[in-house]
Amino acid sequence: MPTIDKNDITGLILAGGRGSRMGGVDKGLQNHLGVPLAMHALLRLAPQVGEVMVNANRNLGAYEAMGAPVWPDALPDFAGPLAGFLAGLERCETPYLVTVPCDTPNFPTDLVERLAAALAAQDADIAMAATRGAQGLQVQPVFCLMKAALMESLVRFTQDGQRKIDRWTAQHRCIEVPFDDEAAFFNANTLDELRQLQKTHG
Repeated sequence: MPTIDKNDITGLILAGGRGSRMGGVDKGLQNHLGVPLAMHALLRLAPQVGEVMVNANRNLGAYEAMGAPVWPDALPDFAGPLAGFLAGLERCETPYLVTVPCDTPNFPTDLVERLAAALAAQDADIAMAATRGAQGLQVQPVFCLMKAALMESLVRFTQDGQRKIDRWTAQHRCIEVPFDDEAAFFNANTLDELRQLQKTHG
C-alpha cells in the first residue's frame, strides 16, 4: 500500500478567525483546562506531523510563545478558513499540508495517519475528515489534508473573490474519510460550548 511519511506533512493550526460567535475574542487563546485552546491543538497535532505552524491574525506574540512559527492570512478582512489554507500553503516546505481548527482540542490522535492513508490509497489531492452521526456522514472540512502543489489553484480561486471551501475542493479529487467518534470533533464556537467542553473533559 502507498504511504505518506509524517515528515512529509506540515501541520497548520487555524486560529485566524474573528471569534464572532464567542463575542469577538481570540478563540485560540481562550483558556481550556488551564491551557489556551490553540495550545491543546498544537500539542495534539505535533506528534502526527513533521512540522507545525499556526495561522493567526491577532495577538501574534501570544501564539509565537507556543513555540511554532505564526503566519497571518494572506488575504484581508478575516476571509475565512481558505485564507488560512493559503497562508499555510505559501509557507509549507513539505509535499503535504494538514489543517486543524484551534477550537477542537480532542480531535483523534490518529487523524493525520488516517487521512494520509486514505489520500495515498485513493490517489486523491485532498482528504477531509467526516463524522458518522444521527444525520449520517457530516464532513469536517477544516480537518483537511492536501497536496502542497494545490497552492496555485487556491491562489487563483481566492483572487477571483471566492471563499467557500467546498467550491474549491470540488475542483480537485477530494475524498471523505469517516471517523466514528463524533465527540472527538466537538468544537467550542461559543462560550457555552467551551464550558460544555470543560465539563466533559474537566
